[in-house]
Amino acid sequence: LQRCPELSNIAVKKVTAMSETRENLIEFPTDFPLKIMGVQHPEFAATVLDVVRQYAPDTEEKHLTIRDSSKGNYLSCTATVRAESQEQLDNIYRALTAHPMVKVVL
Repeated sequence: LQRCPELSNIAVKKVTAMSETRENLIEFPTDFPLKIMGVQHPEFAATVLDVVRQYAPDTEEKHLTIRDSSKGNYLSCTATVRAESQEQLDNIYRALTAHPMVKVVL
């Protein structure tokens, strides 16, 4: 298998362009909803709030909406954060996805 340098350059340019586009799609500051899903647990909402507050300290309990799944096995939490930058959103996303209670973050 041989590598084609011309195609490698195209791929790098495409990735760079996608990153630049992503950063330009959201105007900051903005209120940004994050959908977090996890297994049913009495401390799920409090845990999500603690994790989000690491990067968005002004987030309060009133910024969370909690819903049970139809069978009651999972919880869905929408956390609306005041986002100041893409980096802040990326940090929140990484922290949430790393937590063992969290299954999915959208």
